[in-house]
Amino acid sequence: MPLLTRRLRAALLATASATLVAAALPAPEPLGIGDRLFPELGNPGYDVLAYDIALTYHGSNTKPLDAVTKIRARTTAPLDRINLDFARGAVRGVEVDGRPAEFGSKNEDLVVRAPRRLPAGVPVEITVRHTSDPRGSGDDGGWVRTADGLAMANQADAAHRVFPSNDHPSDKAYFTFRITAPEKLTAVAGGLPAGRTRHGATTTWTYRTEHPMATELAQVSIGTSAVAHRTGPHGLPVRDVVPAADRKKLEPWLRKTPAQLEWMERQVGRYPFEAYGVLVADSRIGFALETQTLSLFGKSFFTEPAYPEWYVDSVMVHELAHQWFGNSVSPASWSDLWLNEGHASWYEARYAEEHGGPALERRMREAYRLSDGWRADGGPPAHPDGPSPGQKLSLFRPVVYDGSALVLYALRQEIGEAAFGRLERAWVRAHRDTAATTADFTRLASRVAGRDLTAFFDGWLYGRKTPPMPGHPDWSSAKPA
Repeated sequence: MPLLTRRLRAALLATASATLVAAALPAPEPLGIGDRLFPELGNPGYDVLAYDIALTYHGSNTKPLDAVTKIRARTTAPLDRINLDFARGAVRGVEVDGRPAEFGSKNEDLVVRAPRRLPAGVPVEITVRHTSDPRGSGDDGGWVRTADGLAMANQADAAHRVFPSNDHPSDKAYFTFRITAPEKLTAVAGGLPAGRTRHGATTTWTYRTEHPMATELAQVSIGTSAVAHRTGPHGLPVRDVVPAADRKKLEPWLRKTPAQLEWMERQVGRYPFEAYGVLVADSRIGFALETQTLSLFGKSFFTEPAYPEWYVDSVMVHELAHQWFGNSVSPASWSDLWLNEGHASWYEARYAEEHGGPALERRMREAYRLSDGWRADGGPPAHPDGPSPGQKLSLFRPVVYDGSALVLYALRQEIGEAAFGRLERAWVRAHRDTAATTADFTRLASRVAGRDLTAFFDGWLYGRKTPPMPGHPDWSSAKPA
């Protein structure tokens, strides 16, 4: 049989086989772990231990990347199907423990039939061959297209728009990234470098995390970047990744990081990860993001002349503080978001006060004035309203920022500065590398304070009206509009 005919026959057989696989799989159904704010996010029945994600970038941020995602997990319940969160990519094939598996999709779930029924408590490896499509990325997150390539912004529920995953912060795992790109480009990712190999006109860069990470905190950047190295406290590697043409312009900001790390360590203890740094993307993103070990900022944040120095410095500390609060200690559910943003805003405000910004008490008094309105618009700090339809980032409202920092200010007023300081250190120490709940925090606070703080937290975290501020009976909140 001529070669061309054999290839055609093989292609037809493969197509027929894929059609039979799809037809044999009963209608897939999306699952979730029941998160109040994102009910279809995450998946029951297994715990992810590690991701190995290989991405091949073809030199254009308008073309899909070829990808292979390997997931090493352990079942927590008997499984006939394995649901993964995945959208915005074509699935070319799936294997479970090295054997081809049937698959289908529904909504934003990739549903895989296991070749055999998996009992609880056994290891399982899932390999998905797919594309990862940067086109269509916008307010719902995922890939961020930059002037020279790509970066990631996966918060809150967008990692599965980049790679198949159990996309919920309660299921943290170790990550390996293998990024292949044209040799003229630089690829970076969270964690530490673990090798670089050239293959003709391309280079493969490998990075690994030394601590478990939530999917929303994954970071991969590809572009014409310069990588600046310096040393932080205790010999910590500090790595900044910036557009190569802007390295000198950005250096006055980047060299602040070691001192900011020292400041945060004085507040809450030793930095919890293997490295840190700032990733500056040449993009019009209007936010910063605490991706683990490599915080993301848009270039204009550092070049906009209207921003005073103390403000830029304090926002850098905000993202740095997240490495403890939100990254090392992750939220067990998205209703626990106040623990992330409230703490980061708290240390941002304190750093600003010490470096030329407004006094902490002035900022908290203004937050108190606005607090009832924030609660009316977005719910109380620990029970926020869900995001607006089609606007996932609307979850990040003022009530989870300064509205939640205000809770911490009230707590410090209630239990005293010394006890509050002990609580903060105990919190990040007790829950390092895990996910924790609001109930965990309130129990620990009561233990550190030596008395039951249930009534205090009920009002401050769940009340629709802001309670009186301890020590400031004259503070008042404006009536919501």
